Parts: sequence; structure tokens; C-alpha cells
Amino acid sequence: MEQPDIDQSSHEDLIHQLHERPQIPLTEWLRVPAHVHYKAFRMADPPTQRPASREEFRRLVESFQMAPNHTVLRETFGYAVKVAGNGDRLIVVWQAHTEYYSYQLWHLPGAPGSQVTFGPLTFPNYQFPITPLGTEVCRLDIVLRAEVIPSRDELHQMLPGPVTYGSRMFDDETMVVTSFTPDEYRRERYLVNVGSPRIDVSHIKNIVDAVVRIETYYHLLLMQKPLFSAAIDSVYKFEQVHLKQREIITGHISHADALALQRWLNSLTQDLLKANRLAGKLHFELSAAVPYDKIVHATLASMVERPFAPYRPLSDYVLSGVTGVADGYQQLLKRIETLSSGFEGMIAIIRTRVDLMLESQNLALLMSVDKTTKSQAILQHTVEGLSVIVIAYYLSGLAGYIFKGLHEMGWMHNPNVASAVFVPIAIGLAFLITTLSRKYLHKKLQTEKPHA
Repeated sequence: MEQPDIDQSSHEDLIHQLHERPQIPLTEWLRVPAHVHYKAFRMADPPTQRPASREEFRRLVESFQMAPNHTVLRETFGYAVKVAGNGDRLIVVWQAHTEYYSYQLWHLPGAPGSQVTFGPLTFPNYQFPITPLGTEVCRLDIVLRAEVIPSRDELHQMLPGPVTYGSRMFDDETMVVTSFTPDEYRRERYLVNVGSPRIDVSHIKNIVDAVVRIETYYHLLLMQKPLFSAAIDSVYKFEQVHLKQREIITGHISHADALALQRWLNSLTQDLLKANRLAGKLHFELSAAVPYDKIVHATLASMVERPFAPYRPLSDYVLSGVTGVADGYQQLLKRIETLSSGFEGMIAIIRTRVDLMLESQNLALLMSVDKTTKSQAILQHTVEGLSVIVIAYYLSGLAGYIFKGLHEMGWMHNPNVASAVFVPIAIGLAFLITTLSRKYLHKKLQTEKPHA
């Protein structure tokens, strides 16, 4: 009786979770200038490692000795804030996604006029104490300032790499500059000018979220390229082998014997298993490429990118890296499906040929059985005829003895004549006995069949 109330409560909880935005209170702690380190890790076993990453974040909060009243922890999102004695703030943001989880570590200087620079976070006594799970996807070093973007020479000193990219994002005051080249700490550096220190703090979070989203899904897409390249070679070899097999089988199947058909069938079955195994692995690794590609393009579109002379737009670099990648992955999956279908088609043809051979053998066997049955029927009729003669012979012999006995007793004048006259009668009795015996056996067999 209480089940409807429970279902209603669960439904209300679900609606609440759908509309809940636990990140919103986080923006109250943000300000400019800020120094952000971002780390993302791809999980090998998401159902197991996602809860483990949540426990990892909880241990991280404990190691930083962050106050419970400054901590928010949900199923797939959490953050905690620590304020040092000098007014500096350290914010740790954890988020678990379908395939990866990430950390954003924010250092917000407390002293007025403080500057932030690229490199390690300078929060007092800061040290990242956790060895994260999974494979590292990317690392970012993001500096947010309210100052003007430095000159090209100064940027060249700050950002590693030969080419600098820059764009205006979201509005005319927000400028993002990067070189997409890892520094000595294996972090890609982003310099963000937000225009004014009194900017809306939610705008600061949106900028950082957009940058890390593009970088994460960009790297997730390109992380599979080595697997993709190796799979391309494997599929090419499979296709060449399949073409040769198909030519041989097509040319010889009409006169192939059972041994050749069995050999072809075994070989094609093994190749089909290998192709299916490769397809299963690639589907697991590459199936998310299309949505990841869409996320990158959608995020770039939401940032409303505009040129920032004299630098090349950020989208030039990002799109040059991901354009065609997801389509290439999907094309490879289609090639493997076509290859598997080809193997299955050839196996079906050989099986059909085997079935035809079996049917031909069965037909020959049935014809042989039919001939044997006819021979047995003829033999049976012959035996029955002989049986009539044998029975008549024995009846005539027995009657002859009787007639001779009657002659000796004086009751019969000529036993030979009586024996001759009895021969047709004996034949008739033998035929009658044989007929009755056959009918009796048929009737008995018919009554025994249902019990069998």
C-alpha cells in the first residue's frame, strides 16, 4: 500500500536532481586574478573507478584539511574550499563523467594587487597528495587576469611553442591566448584576460569550463589515433586475405570435395572470429568519438569566437586536429562490419554447398534404400511362395502317412490316389495358413506401435 508513496518520492528526487546545479554556490568563492590547474584522467573501468574517484576526492579534501561547511559532495560532482591565514583561497573541484573524471584546482590570492604566474600553485604549503586513477588525458595551466594581454615578445617568453593562438571569447573584453604546447610540467598554458576584476564570477567559471571541455574532448578524440592506425593496418590485411580467399573459393567451389569445403570453412570461421574480436574492441574504444566531436564543435560555437589580431584563432588549431577524426573512426568501424559480413556471406555459401552435397548423398541413399526395399519385397513374396510349397509338401507328407495307416487298417482301398487328391487341398491349406499368419503379424505390429 505504501509503494505509490515511495515511487512518488523517488520521482520527486529525480526531478530535483535533474534541476539541481551544485556548481552554482562555487561561484561565490571565485574572483580575479586566479591560477587554475586542470587534470583529467580516462577511466579504464568506469563503473568501478567512478566511485573510487569520488573516494579519492574525499581523501584529497581530508589531506588538505578543508572544513566540512566549505565542502559540497554529490554523486558525480564535488568541491571544497580552504582559506589560508594570508587570505589566499584554494578551491578543489572534482567531477566524474562517463569516461573520465577531472580536477580543477583554483588558487585565488588574497592580498590586493597580487599577481599570478604560470607554474606550480603558490598556495601556502600546497602539494597535490593523490596519485589519480586511470590514464592522464591532459593537464592545463590557466592564468586569469584583469590586465591587458602582454605584447607578443612577452607572450613568447610566457608560452612555450613556436605559434601563439588568440581569440576573443564570449564578449569583446574576454581574450584567451595559448600555444597548445606543453611546458616543462607537461601542462598547456592558457592566458585569459577577463577585462575587469569586477566581472561576473559565473562568467569566470564559464570561461574555464569551456577551455577545459574543449581540451579534454580534443585529447580524448586523439588518444585513440595509435589504436586507429594499428587497426587500419589489421583491417587492410584482413581485406587482402578475404579477397584472395573469395577468388579461390569462387573459382573452385563447384567441383570442391568435402575435405576442401571443410578446410575453407575452418579458415573463414577463424578469420570471422578475429574480425569480430577486433570490431568489439574498436566499438568499445571508438564509439564515443562522434559525440565527443560534437561537444568540441558545440563548445566552440557557444564561446562566440572572434578574431584577436595578430594571432590565429584558437579554433584553427582545434578544428585542424579533430576534423575528420570521428568520421575516420566511424568509417573504420563500417569497414570492419563490411568485412565481417563478407566472411559470413562466404561461410553461408560454403554451408549451402555442403548442404547440397549432403542432400545429394541423402537422395542417393534413399534411392539405394528404395531399391533394397523393392528387392526385399520381391524376396519376401518369393519366400512366401516357397513357404506355401514347403507347408503344402509337409501337409501332403503327413496326409500320406495317415492314408497309408488307414490302408493298413483296411479302411482305405488306395492310399496313393488319396494322397494325390490331397495335394491341391494341402496347397490351399498352406496358402490359408500363410495368409492368416501375415494378417496376424500385421495386426500385432499395428497394436504395438502406439506403445513404442
